[in-house]
Amino acid sequence: MSGIGPVESVDSPEADGSYEVIGGDSPRLTDHWHSLSPRVRRATLAAGAVAAVAVGAVLLPPVHARRQDEPTPPVPWPANITEWRYTGLAQTTDSPTMTGFFRFAVTVDSGPPVAIRVTGAAFDGLTAQAVPEPSFTVHVGATRRVTVEISVSDCSGLPLNADLAFLDVTLRNTRAIQRHSFIFGSAYSKDLSLLLHRACGTTNARPGPQPSGSAGSQNVDRD
Repeated sequence: MSGIGPVESVDSPEADGSYEVIGGDSPRLTDHWHSLSPRVRRATLAAGAVAAVAVGAVLLPPVHARRQDEPTPPVPWPANITEWRYTGLAQTTDSPTMTGFFRFAVTVDSGPPVAIRVTGAAFDGLTAQAVPEPSFTVHVGATRRVTVEISVSDCSGLPLNADLAFLDVTLRNTRAIQRHSFIFGSAYSKDLSLLLHRACGTTNARPGPQPSGSAGSQNVDRD
C-alpha cells in the first residue's frame, strides 16, 4: 500500500517512549473504593457518619434555641375575643316595675382571662349592672352565666320601643382596657321594650331612636 511508512515500536527511542492512549485518564474514586476490602469500607462509612453528625451539631442551633428565637404572638384585644349571647329574662312580671333582670352567656375565645364590668344599657335614663357581682372574670374556654339588672331612672329621655338595644361594658386583660358596646338582636330588644312600656307607658316618653354605642359596637346576637 502506498503512503504507509515503516512501522515503529511504541517504545522507540525516537518517540521518547511516549504515546497517546484514548480514554486512559487517571483512576476514578469509585475504582479506589471498589478496590478496598469490605472491612475498610465499613470503617470508612462509620467515620463519615460520625463526622457528619459532628458538623451538624456545630452548624445547627439546638431545637430549644430555635424555638426561643420565634416571636411570641401578641395578646389579643379583649373586645376581639369576648362574646355575649342573650338567653332571656331572669324573671317576668306584668305589674308596673322600674327594674328588669336579663340573662346573658359570656365566653372568651382565646388569650388570658378577661375582667368585665357592665356600665350602661342603650339609652340615657337607664342604668345597668351585673348582679350579684358588678365585676366578674371570664376564663378562656369557659362560659359565664351573667344576670344584668337594668333599671329605669328617667322616663322622659326614653323611647318605649328599643331597637337593636345594646350593653356598654368595660373589658380588661393583660393587653388593654377597652370600653365596648355589645349589640343584641330582636329577643333582647323586645324584652327591654316590655320593661320600658311597664315603667314609662303612662308618661310622655319620646319616640324610639336608633341607639348608638358609647364605644366600639359589636353585633353579637341577632336571634
